[in-house]
Amino acid sequence: QLQASGGGLVQSGASLRLSCAASRRASINRYALGWFRQAPGKEREFVASISWSGRFTVYSDSDAMKGRFTISKDVARAKNTVYLQMNSLKPEDTAVYFCAAARDYSGSSTYSRLQDYNDWGQGTLVTVSS
Repeated sequence: QLQASGGGLVQSGASLRLSCAASRRASINRYALGWFRQAPGKEREFVASISWSGRFTVYSDSDAMKGRFTISKDVARAKNTVYLQMNSLKPEDTAVYFCAAARDYSGSSTYSRLQDYNDWGQGTLVTVSS
């Protein structure tokens, strides 16, 4: 039901915006959305999460990502698309980026653990060259 897109090959210092969209038959209504990434040979790690309402966000406390990534939601329409803006990309950001959904009945929940998420998209590859 979730489809991540927007990945590609970029040079160090560039920006990318990833999108996570729900399928036409599904909606992310009442779901918090999260972004994770998995680099080659490494475990999947949390990047950012946004509540269903779009009002609450949480980010990884990794120094490697702080201040460069921003999660947002398309609140103007059906709230079916979530974005991850990535700036000042570095080679170590190279990974497959996944979006995932977790139930958010309150509209204010965000989640940073993999096990909190029930639905996962297929991922989009981001490659940053030096």
